[in-house]
Amino acid sequence: MGRMLAMVTDGFGGHGGIARYNCDFLSALAAGNWQITVVPRYAPEPEVPPAGIDQRPARAGRMSYARTVCLEALWTRPRIVFCGHLFMAPLGVIAAKLAGAQLIIQTHGIEAWQRPGKLVRASSAAAALILSVSRYTRAQVLTWADVAPERVVVLPNTFGAGFAPGPSPDRGRWGVAGRSVLLTVGRMDAREGYKGHEKVICAMPALLAAGHDVVYLVVGEGDDRQRLERIAARCGVDERVRFVGAVSRDALIELYRLADLFVMPSGGEGFGIAYVEAMACGTPALGLGFGGARDALGDGGLGIMVEPDEDLAARIGAALTSPGLRGAALAAAVESRFGPTRFAARACHLLERVEAARRGPVSGGTEGHCGR
Repeated sequence: MGRMLAMVTDGFGGHGGIARYNCDFLSALAAGNWQITVVPRYAPEPEVPPAGIDQRPARAGRMSYARTVCLEALWTRPRIVFCGHLFMAPLGVIAAKLAGAQLIIQTHGIEAWQRPGKLVRASSAAAALILSVSRYTRAQVLTWADVAPERVVVLPNTFGAGFAPGPSPDRGRWGVAGRSVLLTVGRMDAREGYKGHEKVICAMPALLAAGHDVVYLVVGEGDDRQRLERIAARCGVDERVRFVGAVSRDALIELYRLADLFVMPSGGEGFGIAYVEAMACGTPALGLGFGGARDALGDGGLGIMVEPDEDLAARIGAALTSPGLRGAALAAAVESRFGPTRFAARACHLLERVEAARRGPVSGGTEGHCGR
C-alpha cells in the first residue's frame, strides 16, 4: 500500500473534463490500496471521495495553496506526488523534494500544446512520469519537454458508471418527438470557442433544406451562449437550436440516450470525454479528426471523423441516415477500449512501474500494458 499526495485544480466536487479525469485516476488508485491525500484549489460542490482518499478543504489562494501542499508533503511523507495540472509542476517539484517522493505530472490538452515557460519545462524534466490523455497531447509534450520519450505515457480517459445503453427516453418530455436530435455537451467559453457549436448551428439550414427534421440540443453553460443564440437567429434556426444549460448526471445520461447523433466538431480536445460518454450510451459520435479526438473516436473505428474542410452538413446528414456502429455493439466496443476496468488496470500498472523504478528510469512503451 502506497501513499500519494495529489495536487489538483478541481477536486472531488469539481467540474469539467480535467477534474473528472483526475478524480477517475485517483479513485482507481484508491481501489488498488493507495492512500491518497488530495489538496484541491477548488471544489465547488460537496462530494464525498471514495474510501482511501482524504480530500483537504479547497485553497484557492496561491500562497495558501502552496503552504498547504508543502505542509502535507512534510506531514504525510508520500512516496508519490501527483500533479494534476501542468502549471502546478513547479510546486510539485518542491513538494516531491520535501517528501523524498517521485513526481508524476498529468497533461490533458491545450495547456500542454504550446511551449510553456522555462520553469514549467524544467519542472517537467524532474518528473519520473508524465501522463498524457492522448497520443496528440503526448506528441506535443515531447516537442518541448527535456525528457526521455518512454517517460511520457498515454493513459486515456475513462467514463463513469451509468453511461450505458438503457430504455428509450420520453422524447415528448424534451419536446423532440418525431424529430432527429443532434447533441453537443461542452462549455461555451468565449475565450476558447473551439468546441464547434457555431459550426453545427451554421450547418442546420442545409440539413433542414435536405429534408432532415432536426433539433440541435446544446448542454452546458458559458459566456459565449448569447453570441451563439444570435448566430442561430441570424441563420433562421433559433426554433431548432435549444440551449439546455447545465443538467444533472441522470439527465445527461438520458440526453445521450435520446440523441440520434452526438456532434462536436472541436479543434481543441485533449481527448474529448463527451464523445466516449455518448458512445458508451450507444449513440454515434461525430468529431473532427484532429487532436485528441482521434483517440476518443478510435481513429474512425468507433466514431465518425470529419476533416476540417469537409461539408459538415453533408456528413451529419449521412450519419443520421446511416450511422454505422451504434447501440449495444458500440457500447461494448467503447467499454473494451476505454472502460473503467481497463483504465484502473492501466493506472495501477503505471504506478507499479514508477515504484519499481525509484532508483532508475521508467522504461517501457507509450502506454501501460495492463489490459492490452
